[in-house]
Amino acid sequence: MSTVMNDETLPEFNEIWQQTLGWQPHQQQQEQYQRLYQEILAANRQINLTRITDPNEFWEKHLWDSLAGVIGIDLVNPNNLLQVIDIGTGAGFPGIPIAIAFPNWQITLLDSTRKKVNFIDCLLPILELKNCQTLNGRSEEIGQTKHYRENYNIALIRAVGEPSICAEYALPLLKIGGIAILYRGHWQEEETLKLELALKQLGGKMALIRPLQTPLTQSVRHFIYIQKIVKTPPQFPRQVGIPKQHPL
Repeated sequence: MSTVMNDETLPEFNEIWQQTLGWQPHQQQQEQYQRLYQEILAANRQINLTRITDPNEFWEKHLWDSLAGVIGIDLVNPNNLLQVIDIGTGAGFPGIPIAIAFPNWQITLLDSTRKKVNFIDCLLPILELKNCQTLNGRSEEIGQTKHYRENYNIALIRAVGEPSICAEYALPLLKIGGIAILYRGHWQEEETLKLELALKQLGGKMALIRPLQTPLTQSVRHFIYIQKIVKTPPQFPRQVGIPKQHPL
């Protein structure tokens, strides 16, 4: 992997971090975020990791957005030693920014695309991140694997698929009491009703819907928190492709 620094520099925005989330990265974390940005810019020339390359946009949509899902939530105690899985991590979001912010969390970065997993495998030592590991596979298969099923305290899923599909991927991987966090844009009341019907089958309940406005572009974001309250029935997740073809 190239380690040549790009001319673009990521803004630090310490005051905005503090004003919006009541948190800000210390100097080492700022340097890690800067290096993350540079490495993604360099690798993006070879493989399609992200269309978001402008420094302000990268900060808001990849860094701030990743952390906004987990900071300041009573359901999540940042001081605990948590097992976290990022489902469909892509270029490492939201998992890597969260791993930098919370070095006591153990984060598994799951993606089905081998090229992206290979990129992250090269990236982690450059960032000196020892609390991350990658996992190459499909959510439907990983959720049926004994080693991973019911193994995590938090499941992160920042996807554009239907909420019920995200829930079917996430809930089987959580311990009872664990939290799935869905990263969404706009959110409608009818989506809540549909998701609640799916959760009755998956062993979860809606815990919180948190609307936020992004600090630079004032875009609408919603973070949906689902708590696992009973074991997910063994038929979930269903076989590869079935959740998307036939959402709950």
